[in-house]
Amino acid sequence: MRKACLSRETRETKVRVCINLDGDGAADVKTPYRFFSHMLEQLAFHGLLDLEVEAEGDLAHHVIEDVGIVLGRALRKALESTGNIERFGSTVVPMDDALVLVAVDLVSRPYAEISLDVSCERVEDVAVADIVHFLESFAYNGLFNLHVRKLAGVNAHHVVEAAFKGLALALRNAVRQWSSSEGVRSTKGVL
Repeated sequence: MRKACLSRETRETKVRVCINLDGDGAADVKTPYRFFSHMLEQLAFHGLLDLEVEAEGDLAHHVIEDVGIVLGRALRKALESTGNIERFGSTVVPMDDALVLVAVDLVSRPYAEISLDVSCERVEDVAVADIVHFLESFAYNGLFNLHVRKLAGVNAHHVVEAAFKGLALALRNAVRQWSSSEGVRSTKGVL
C-alpha cells in the first residue's frame, strides 16, 4: 500500500496527516473549521483515499495552509513507493449551478493556477482566500501541477465543493498505477 503519515508543529499550528492512496475513501478529519473538514472528507471519499487529518492552531489561515503543506508532502512521500503512475488526471464536475474543471500533473514541477471566481469572501466558516491558499500549498508541497477553473456557478459553496470533488477525481486518476514496460510517463524518463 502507498501510505504516508507526516506531522508539522510550529508556534502557530499542530498538524498531522495520514494518507493511503490505495484506500476506499475513509476519512477521519478533525479541524476547527466545519466547512474545511467537509471538503477534506469529499477529497477522501471521491478520491478513494483514506485520509486522517488532525489540525489545530491559532488562526484559520495558518491551520488551513499547514494542512495543505503537510497533505502535499504526505502525497509526495506516498508516491515514492509507487511504480509507474498515470501521472495526469482531469475532470469537469457539476454541482447544481456550479461547473468546475480540475487538472493535475504529478510531475516534480509545482505550479498552481486557481480560479474559483466567487463573489463572496466566505463559505460557511472559511474564507475563500484560505481555500485558494490551501490548494496552492497542497500543489507546491506535493510538487505537482494543479489547475482549478470555475466554468459556471454563482453559489460559492457549490463552486468550492465541485472543486474539491474534481480534485479528488483528478488525483484518483493520476495516482492509478499502470504496468507498462516502457517506463514512466515522460519522454525524459523521470517525473
